[in-house]
Amino acid sequence: MPVFQLNDCIQFPPAELADESGLLAVGGDLSPQRLIAAYSHGIFPWYSVGDPLLWWFTSPRLVIFLDEFKTPKRLARYARNSSVTVSRDAAFSDVINECAHIRTETGEETWILPEMMDAYNILHRLGYAHSIECWQGQTLVGGLYGIAIGKVFFGESMFSRISCGSQYALIGLVDFLTKEGYKLIDCQMTTDHLLRFGAREISGNEFQSVIKKSITNISPQVHWKNDKTSNS
Repeated sequence: MPVFQLNDCIQFPPAELADESGLLAVGGDLSPQRLIAAYSHGIFPWYSVGDPLLWWFTSPRLVIFLDEFKTPKRLARYARNSSVTVSRDAAFSDVINECAHIRTETGEETWILPEMMDAYNILHRLGYAHSIECWQGQTLVGGLYGIAIGKVFFGESMFSRISCGSQYALIGLVDFLTKEGYKLIDCQMTTDHLLRFGAREISGNEFQSVIKKSITNISPQVHWKNDKTSNS
């Protein structure tokens, strides 16, 4: 299966032409227009230092249908008794920085390179990229970020500085998305951690069908921001 070389035209090959690993295309840029076009079709960038810009469409795809989300009983009990507060879009840049740094601190590679952070910060200012933050007092202790288009949230990364910090963020995200009528969260890669919350794999074809029905409007969403709220 060929890997496609992108040019200046904001256009991607059909996602179903990705190779077995999920790699679809190489090149292009991280402009807001290209990123929005990519995510609208379930395509995302992912590469390391020294690599060219790589674009992926993985299949099967791990997703959380919001009506199938479940909170493990022990975590629900911890959340009720926690002093952690949750906010939305209160510290996007800090969240994406933490997601990158927490990996490098443990010696892992990160795909959240400086140019990626710049690109997603621009998307945040435009109303497409959003974050959930968890706080203990004034200290940021967990969070996640991703892209919201139509009624789909494309999750990118999460971090935790305390036990369950990122999980509290996920609960806060699902509560908000459910109230706003979203359909699903794209988790990209399968992990045992997310399977505990009701995530499941679907085929690439089914994923494309779901996001096509769920993305009828690609306008930015600027009503995310809120004050900190109790996690209980």
